[in-house]
Amino acid sequence: MDTRPEEISSVAELELGRFLPYRLSVLTNRVSRLLAREYENRFGIGVSEWRAMAVLGRQPALSASEVAERTSMDKVRVSRAVAALRRKGLVERRRDRVDQRVTRLSLTPRGGEVYRRVAALALAFEARLLAGFGEAERRRLFAFLARLDRRVEELEEEG
Repeated sequence: MDTRPEEISSVAELELGRFLPYRLSVLTNRVSRLLAREYENRFGIGVSEWRAMAVLGRQPALSASEVAERTSMDKVRVSRAVAALRRKGLVERRRDRVDQRVTRLSLTPRGGEVYRRVAALALAFEARLLAGFGEAERRRLFAFLARLDRRVEELEEEG
């Protein structure tokens, strides 16, 4: 951001209800908590654990760093989530065949079953969440999200 400390007083007062980063963060947290209650109660897994499982359910044999990158979680959160999933018998680690320094993560057969059940629950939740939206509105919503995502990538590249 180009705003210097001496210019801050000239910046309009921040109205959180109209500040997109705040609104997205609050909404994301509320939706995550609501859904998390479901899979915590039914399957005993938390948000970070589910995010790791969701990625591994679609792309097995990833490193912890790759899971962190795909979930936008920091490595410490991923490490804790993976440790919890391993204790529960849902994820296993194996050394990479080519590079023995790298550890690959995959769902166990039990983890795959839990993944499929939680994924079905998540899709049903999404359907309930979007029930008041028509098909055209859903397409526009996801198009806007894709544009925001691309813009964030551009800003990240700018440094």
